[in-house]
Amino acid sequence: MINVTGLLKRLAIGRAMRSEELHETLLPKRLALPIFASDPLSSVAYATQEILLVLTLGGMAYLHFTPWIAAAVVALMAVVVLSYRQVVHAYPSGGGSYEVVSHNLGDSAGLVVAASLLVDYVMTVAVSVASGVDNIISAVPQLADYRVGMAVGFVALLTGVNLRGVRESGRAFAAPTYLFIAGVLIMVVTGLVRYALGHAPLSESAGFGITPDPRDAGLAGLALIMLCLRAFSSGCTALTGVEAISNGVPAFRKPKSKNAAATMSIMGIVAVAMFIGVTTLALVTKVHITEDSCRLTGLAGDCGAYTQRTVIAQLAAAVFGGENSFGFYFVQAATALVLVLAANTAFNGFPLLADILAQHRYLPRQLHNRGDRLAFSNGIIALALAAGLLLWFYKANVTSLIHLYILGVFTSFTLSQTGMVRHWNRELRTEPGADGNAARDTDTRRRMQLARVTNALGAVVTGLVLVIVLATKFTQGAWLAVVAAVVLWLMMRGIRRHYDAVAAELAVTDPRAELERPSRVVAILLVSTIHKPTLRALAYARAYKPDHLEALTVAVDREETKAIERQWAELGVDVPLKVLDSPYREITRPVVEYVRSLHRESPRNVVGVFIPEYVVGRWWEHLLHNQSALWLKSRLLFTPGIMVTSVPWQLTSSSRADHPARRAPGATRRGEPAPVHQHRSHSAGSTPPPTR
Repeated sequence: MINVTGLLKRLAIGRAMRSEELHETLLPKRLALPIFASDPLSSVAYATQEILLVLTLGGMAYLHFTPWIAAAVVALMAVVVLSYRQVVHAYPSGGGSYEVVSHNLGDSAGLVVAASLLVDYVMTVAVSVASGVDNIISAVPQLADYRVGMAVGFVALLTGVNLRGVRESGRAFAAPTYLFIAGVLIMVVTGLVRYALGHAPLSESAGFGITPDPRDAGLAGLALIMLCLRAFSSGCTALTGVEAISNGVPAFRKPKSKNAAATMSIMGIVAVAMFIGVTTLALVTKVHITEDSCRLTGLAGDCGAYTQRTVIAQLAAAVFGGENSFGFYFVQAATALVLVLAANTAFNGFPLLADILAQHRYLPRQLHNRGDRLAFSNGIIALALAAGLLLWFYKANVTSLIHLYILGVFTSFTLSQTGMVRHWNRELRTEPGADGNAARDTDTRRRMQLARVTNALGAVVTGLVLVIVLATKFTQGAWLAVVAAVVLWLMMRGIRRHYDAVAAELAVTDPRAELERPSRVVAILLVSTIHKPTLRALAYARAYKPDHLEALTVAVDREETKAIERQWAELGVDVPLKVLDSPYREITRPVVEYVRSLHRESPRNVVGVFIPEYVVGRWWEHLLHNQSALWLKSRLLFTPGIMVTSVPWQLTSSSRADHPARRAPGATRRGEPAPVHQHRSHSAGSTPPPTR
């Protein structure tokens, strides 16, 4: 019969891939760019807007600081890109900032970076999707009431695409990313050419004034510096996702480091060009935007009902001739699409980092498992759930979410560059020829020294930005990101301690003692009634040839118990049937107490309990059969010296289960249950009552 669930799964994520096909998922640069760089490229759509939103708190008086703040952001991006090129070459195995910091600054510092990045990846999905929805609403304001549903729906769509595999997601996201780049660059060039020819386009908000926020009006001295620093920290959202390429080096085609470094350079050049162009065009067209539309002056009608378009939307309308032009809709569609797809950077970075942390035993091992399409499915689903909850809680509001953003990424930037400085110090301390190889030439050492200077500059600059971000955003919501990172750090330390403790407890210290045979093996067969499953379990228990074998039933109903005793005697087997009295009609407690008493009497004996079980094929059949065996097994598993064996009996409905030949590759590795065969001991799907 057709397995509907399996069919839907195949339609959603495609055919299962063999482990040997992993090399087919490696990426060329043209696909790696949209996969790993869509976040920093798409942040151009809102980075300029965030700078303007902060500066307009003081009205229009401080907008002349915009070029200087944008220049600082560009310089910072250049330093970070150059610094991470060094990381890509020095640590090509993937881990990015986490591997650099762990190797050079210690495990605790590495976990700080890991926790910060994991939180930031969740924020990347939330902010990118929310910003994309904002741009859709700018084009179609009637959709404003469906903001949260649209955002969560986009996260679900991204999850499905990424579950199909890295290469599949790259193909799906390549065209929108390149269309966005083309649309923005065409818009910028067209607008600046019109300005140079004396026909400067004007935005729809150019005629509006801005009433200063009373708290930020007439600022001077330190207060003005803090406002500019706050605008700078908001503009630094343009740098989010820059480190994703260093985390994903293993996903590139060979030569991996060279291709990853080239992709990072392309990303940096394109992102800087787009950011400079959008910011310049926003100043030329006199875009005026505020967090509260009622602070705009010159509005006709109800200010509260006025929906401000995003900066990108206003620029597109101004340059291409209005909100009904083809150019406007093209830019808006490409922007909305790429902002939603920018979350894909996190959908690749988060599972890769979680995989490395799982290998190092800081996260559950399930995050190391690959799915049918060789993607880290558990990590993808975990990221989607966290981002979806965040979007729901903050109602997909970009302004609210942005305050939680970029803190983690600058933490990783700073510690990573500091770790790279220590890396180069260690390399340069190596005496020429001391390792038995040819002496390093002067050019090699000069390149190392230049790399150290680049990373040192990056550490200082990103450290200053981290301080600025903390000072300007902490009380506005960034504290929540800090708390989340701290909780995650503590959780990962706890998981590692647990795994270490389990490994130490399970380690073989005295092989002879571990291999010592028990004095006797006592087998107990649980009997609820005399039927085929009971007899199969009896035969299976006898095949083990225990030193002592007895059947056990619980006298809940005296008449039924007598019938069982009579039938057992008629079988004529040489296995005694023991009846446990249960005046309060309990089943589990008498059995558990009796089995434990056998072990207490002879601690060197092993007691094996054999439980006949039904195997059914329909979910609702599980509800129709007594589940006491499950509870009984869970109680017995906590008792040392007790072995529990399930002996399955397949009912007709169990034939609905998948044939073994149709199991997906990797199913055993992922822990999916093997098909049930007769005369095989293992835990079956559902359980009939083992006793009465």
